[in-house]
Amino acid sequence: MIRLSIPLRQALARLSLPVLIAVAFGTMLLGRADALLVERARMVLADALTPIWAAVQEPVTAVRQGVEEVQSLWYLRSENARLTEENDRLRRWQAAALALEAENALLRRQLSWIPDPTPQFRTARVVADGGGTYARAVLLATGPQHDIRKGQVALDERGFVGRVTEVGARSARVLLATDINSRVPVIIEGSRARAMMVGGNTARPRLQHWPEGVQPRDGDRVVTSAEAGAFPAGLPVGVVRRTAGGAAEVELFAQLERLDVLRLFDFGLAGILPPEAVARPEPRGRR
Repeated sequence: MIRLSIPLRQALARLSLPVLIAVAFGTMLLGRADALLVERARMVLADALTPIWAAVQEPVTAVRQGVEEVQSLWYLRSENARLTEENDRLRRWQAAALALEAENALLRRQLSWIPDPTPQFRTARVVADGGGTYARAVLLATGPQHDIRKGQVALDERGFVGRVTEVGARSARVLLATDINSRVPVIIEGSRARAMMVGGNTARPRLQHWPEGVQPRDGDRVVTSAEAGAFPAGLPVGVVRRTAGGAAEVELFAQLERLDVLRLFDFGLAGILPPEAVARPEPRGRR
């Protein structure tokens, strides 16, 4: 091992910084003088270091993949436990549903129950939102020679959407349950109380006119009522939600903001009366 004298080491230490500065300036000048040469040198250095970087990256990649695999296995374990619990709960619900179905069939046989006829329906695609007389309505493309009339009930795959208010040769307009002109008689299943669901041009219609002494509870299921023969009974509508001010609103099952296809059911009800069916007062005779 070569031993350097103290004065020589001090001289080298004093010269190291100026030498490095000179090399840096020289590299900058060389880069400005011959950019192609610097680029080639940089690529040669990159080519030389690439195998080293690849060799160093392999264990890092292996470690990262191992950590991700462990995380995935842990997630699958927790997901498996959740699915097992959910399957057990669904089996209990299935057993309860089968028992209720058998009991319901027995009671119907004993009562000589006459089931309601299966309603006819037509399927139509939503082609436009809004427009027309109403603020919350959708336009359907029905095609020619359709069997659609005013008052038919519109449902999506989740529940009640609205009813047909206007019919054309190739289109129909459905008034949504959230429109300010919408009035739907409903039943709150928790208490079997009857109420009126009133639209307000907001995401959730309000509940009004329920019986005195009965308060809609948060989470109660809401279905249609057969009052006045405008709607069939039992169509799923939504659940009760209480606002911060205590008002009772209905969170609809139907996703009105993402309507694509609607089914228009004909329950054989009077629905919306045509203008010619509205009674008009007789003109007074001249005296």
